Amino acid sequence: MTLAAARVLSSLTILALMTASSAVRAQEGETSEVSKMEPPKPEWVFVRGGFGSEGTSIYDTKTGKMKGMVNTSASSDMALDPTGKFYYVSETIWTKGNRGTRQDMVAVYDAIDLKLQADINIPDRLLVGERKQNFIISDDGKWGFVYNMSPASSVNVVDLTKRKFVKAIELPGCAALMPNPAVGFSALCSDGSLATVTVGGAKPVITHSAPFFSATGDPIFENFQYDKAKQQTVMMSYTGLIYTATLGATPTVAQPYSIQAAAGYAAADTKPLAVDWYPGGRQPMALHRPSGELYVLMHMGEYWSHKAAGEEIWVLDTTSRKVVRRFPLKIPAAHIEVTQGAEPMIFLNEEEGGNGIILDGKTGKEEHKIERAGGGMAYTMPAS
Repeated sequence: MTLAAARVLSSLTILALMTASSAVRAQEGETSEVSKMEPPKPEWVFVRGGFGSEGTSIYDTKTGKMKGMVNTSASSDMALDPTGKFYYVSETIWTKGNRGTRQDMVAVYDAIDLKLQADINIPDRLLVGERKQNFIISDDGKWGFVYNMSPASSVNVVDLTKRKFVKAIELPGCAALMPNPAVGFSALCSDGSLATVTVGGAKPVITHSAPFFSATGDPIFENFQYDKAKQQTVMMSYTGLIYTATLGATPTVAQPYSIQAAAGYAAADTKPLAVDWYPGGRQPMALHRPSGELYVLMHMGEYWSHKAAGEEIWVLDTTSRKVVRRFPLKIPAAHIEVTQGAEPMIFLNEEEGGNGIILDGKTGKEEHKIERAGGGMAYTMPAS
């Protein structure tokens, strides 16, 4: 009886203390609030959770701290508004989770408070997330282009100003989109050509360049790099050939060169069992646009090892066509991105576990390590 009475007394004491604490907080005028973010900065990096994972985390590479999270569903692609006002997500959901009525849309989120602003319904989209080139934004931020395959390949054109779907443009045999300010957008095609699509008129006009690569012999990584200031796209093949396309109504593609040759080695080839340095990873390269330096994940392997994680970072000066720095990595990396400020920072993540590493872009020195940063694609804002 004594033990039971003690327990009751203890419970009453705790209850009285909680009540008193609540009264004090009420007298102090306790309020709740929602913090707002700064406009996106060039030193921020946006990191997807990974394949099948939801959410895109925002980190400040200078501090290694998390700033916020954008609500990106598992089957989605993200694109950053070049003006820094919005984050766009092309996504597909079902009314009952994994079944029910399918809904395809472009979701619009405010960049300051991360609140949903609008859902723009579209007919369809390709159900493969984690691909930058499946959803792109025009340089002026007014148009969105969403790649689709249902079952033929096409591109949904979305007016982001009026927030409405405009039209779908059939684009047989082509994918991997890039902005083309002169006309609309361009895309890589299975015949080795570059398709250019003019979208402004009543009827779209599609033209093709001459074939310049082999989609079966030495394909091009789809995570290529677009430079708005130069209106150029830098591309890389599985063997490490670097292609530069100058965009416009009639794009031109410069003669390719080998990243291995730029580092003083023989160019890699497609011979079976030949071991060499090859580019690889889920996101194998990143371009620091102000300097023209291309950061590439490289590994020792054989041809068709293009998904292997990077053991080193090779920094290629695209003007001199020389590898100017090499950074060995402690842990192989699957994704690489670089911030666009005057002092570039490298973001890397591991495919397994999703830990993030932030390195100084000039020295390769490790500045921050972020546990479970996200195992997916990384994005950065262009420099203003």
